[in-house]
Amino acid sequence: MLVAGFTIIRNALKYDYPVVEAITSILPLCDIFYVGVGNSDDETKKLIESIHSKKIKIIDTVWDDSMREGGKVLSLETNKVFDVIPNEYDWCFYIQSDECVHEEDLPKIKSAMLTYKDDSEVNGLLFEYKHFYGHYKYIGIGRRWYKNEIRIIKNNKNIRSYKDAQGFRTIDDKKLRVKKTGAFIYHYGWVKSPQAQQAKQSSFHKMWHSDEWMKNNIPEVEEFDYNNIDLLEIYKGSHPKVFEKRITEANWNFRYDPKKIKTNLKYRFLFWVEKLTGWRVGENRNYKVQ
Repeated sequence: MLVAGFTIIRNALKYDYPVVEAITSILPLCDIFYVGVGNSDDETKKLIESIHSKKIKIIDTVWDDSMREGGKVLSLETNKVFDVIPNEYDWCFYIQSDECVHEEDLPKIKSAMLTYKDDSEVNGLLFEYKHFYGHYKYIGIGRRWYKNEIRIIKNNKNIRSYKDAQGFRTIDDKKLRVKKTGAFIYHYGWVKSPQAQQAKQSSFHKMWHSDEWMKNNIPEVEEFDYNNIDLLEIYKGSHPKVFEKRITEANWNFRYDPKKIKTNLKYRFLFWVEKLTGWRVGENRNYKVQ
């Protein structure tokens, strides 16, 4: 079994993306790793080159900023890197630059890849998500967070990154048939200092919205307001080892007061149903679990 990892990144240093941690967290499972490094305003390419592994293959790309509406440029760049992966690789492991895999889950993931490698009915493998918010000790539990997504796909170029690159579908817009890995993706995109988060938001939303929308909806402030959130809880588990340095160096304060959170009756009812049954009413899925 041969596995190729892949990701895309642009301005990693400028916006404090933990892309090195993301890559190194799954590198033990990969025989090769392709990194699409977009045209950047910082030393992103040197950062990727600092990962001293012969597995790393850098692809220099230029992002088409005219395709920013709806995050389309993200899927275009993802497909650009995916298409470079040679046919000899069985699986392609995609990870975004603010995601990470816990080392304890690596055996589960490898087992799933071995089990379904030759199963023609399986297009991809599904991960559960842990979404951290504000600080490393808080995890999102509300309905705004997606619960699962595909991160490993068969090396079939009829599979395409979908919309804003959150998931994958077939080239004719059919949902992929997937199996669960039983493993988690640790999502850290909402864990940065308030200053770094605000800088990221100002840049990130440009890939979805027009200049007019940005002017009306993204405040010109120095620090991000983390208080606009619904439901969080204290995280009692461990983090991936590759994130230990970032966690130790986190020097900003974030306090969550559940008493100040305002949710309407419908939201509370649907959240209660999910907690009681595990069923998320109205959940949008890019996949079909086999």
